[in-house]
Amino acid sequence: MQSLWTILAALALAGGAQAAAVFPAKPNILFILTDDQGYGDVGAHGNPILKTPHLDRLHAEGRRFTDFHVSPTCAPTRSALLTGRHEFKNGVTSTILERERLTPKATTLAQVLQQAGYTTGIFGKWHLGDEPDYWPSRRGFDEMFIHGAGGIGQTFPGSCGDAPGNTYFNPAILHNGKFAKTQGYCTDVFFAQAQTWIASVKGKKPFYAHIALNAPHAPLQVRPEDEARYTGKVDAPTAKFFGMLANIDDNVGRLLARLKELGIERETLVIFMNDNGGTGGVKIHNAGMRGQKVTAWIGGTRACSFWRWPGAIAPGDCAALTAHIDFFPTLAELAGAKLDAAAKQQVEGRSLVPLLENPAAPWAERTLFTHVGRWPKGMEPGEWKFKMGSARTPRWHLISPDGGREAKWQLFDVQADYSEKTDLAAQHPDVVKQLAARYDAWWADVQPLLVNEKVVGPKANPFKELYWKQFGGGPTEEERKQMDPTRTTGAGPKKGKK
Repeated sequence: MQSLWTILAALALAGGAQAAAVFPAKPNILFILTDDQGYGDVGAHGNPILKTPHLDRLHAEGRRFTDFHVSPTCAPTRSALLTGRHEFKNGVTSTILERERLTPKATTLAQVLQQAGYTTGIFGKWHLGDEPDYWPSRRGFDEMFIHGAGGIGQTFPGSCGDAPGNTYFNPAILHNGKFAKTQGYCTDVFFAQAQTWIASVKGKKPFYAHIALNAPHAPLQVRPEDEARYTGKVDAPTAKFFGMLANIDDNVGRLLARLKELGIERETLVIFMNDNGGTGGVKIHNAGMRGQKVTAWIGGTRACSFWRWPGAIAPGDCAALTAHIDFFPTLAELAGAKLDAAAKQQVEGRSLVPLLENPAAPWAERTLFTHVGRWPKGMEPGEWKFKMGSARTPRWHLISPDGGREAKWQLFDVQADYSEKTDLAAQHPDVVKQLAARYDAWWADVQPLLVNEKVVGPKANPFKELYWKQFGGGPTEEERKQMDPTRTTGAGPKKGKK
C-alpha cells in the first residue's frame, strides 16, 4: 500500500503538469554537485574570506532556494536526488560496506530523461555502487566518466574502492567501462571532459550533464597555486580547502563561458548544489547555523540550490521548505517526461516548477525526515532509531541528537530561531507528540526497504580488479588488509576516509 507521503507527492507532481508550459520545452540540463562544501562556503552567503565570483554569479542570476535540504552525508543525498525519495528507501544507509549501493529496483532520473529523448552523461563521483551492475551506465547514463568509492584513492572492505594508487592528480578514471589515465587535477579533468561531451552532443538531442565533483572532500590535495590564494589568510588546512573551492569556482566560470560560446546558454538550465552540511569551512563561516556534516541539525542538511536559466527563470530567493527529493520530479516535468506507475509510486518529492515560475506560489505544509544512518554494520537499525534523527516542518524542527531505541527529543522554532539555540520541547509537548508520531510512521515505512544491511561484499574491490585486468599487477599487502570483507567496523584507510 502506498504511504500517505507517496500519494501526496504523486498528486503534487500531477498537479504541476500545466505549470511547465510557461517554460521552453526540453531544456539542456547541467547539474553541478560538490562534495563536502557547506552552505557557508560561498561568497554570496556571507563568507568573509572565500571568494567565489562565478558561484556568486549563479546565485545572482538564478532562483535561490534558501531553505533547501539534503542528507547529512554524500551517498544518501545522491540516491535521493536520482530517485526522488528518501535514501533509506533506496537501501542507502551509509557511505561504505555495500550500504552505499542504490537498489537496482529504483528508477533513476537518468532513465526517465533518456525515455524523454535526452542524452545523458555523468562526470566525476557516482558513489552508489562500484560493482558493474550498479554502475551509472546500467542506470540510465549514456556517457560514464567516474572514479570509484566515495572519493579518489579511497579503499574500503568489500565492493567500495577506487582504482589502485589514485590521487587527485592524474587519476585513472573509468570511462565507459575501461580505465583512462588522465593528466591534470581531478576537478579540471572532470569539467574538461564534460565540456568535450557537451560540445559533441549539442544540437542532436537535449542533454543532461551530471558533473559530480569529489572536491573539496579530504584528503586536501590541492594545486599549489590554488592553495597559495589563501595561504596566510587562514590556517593551513583551510587554505587547502578554500583553494580547492577556488579551483571549482574557476571551472564553473569557464563552463558558463563555454555554454555561451556554443550558443546554448539560453537553452540550458544550470543547477548548482552541495551534497551535505559543511566541513572544512564551518569554523570560518557556517551562515549562523548549528551543526555540520554527519548531523541532523540544520547545519548538517541545508544546501545551496541555485537554478539559472537565462530568459526563463527570473532571479530571486524562494523561502519554501524544499529538498533533494524534489529534484527528480522537477526535472522530469521540465523534460516533459511521462512517468510509469512504478516511478510515480516511487517519487516522494514535489516538482519545484511552480516555485521556479513564482517563488511565492502556494506550497503546502510538509514534513521532511532526516537520519544520519551509519549505525555499525550488522547492528539492528532499531537500536539507532533515535540517534541523529529529525522531523522538520516549515516552522518546527524536532531532533533527537542522542538516543537509541528511546528518543531524546529537542524542539526548535526555526522560523524564529534558525540557529537552533532555544529548546522549546517542554513548552510545546503537543508539537513534540505530533511530529514524533510522524517520525515513528516514517521509520516503520522505510524498514522493509533497507536491503543492504546484511550484504557481504566481494573479497576485492571491483574497480581494482578491473584495473589490474586492464593494466596488470595486483594488490599490495596493505591493500589486501584494507579490502578484507571480514572487517565490519566501517573504519577506512588513512587517506580519503569518508
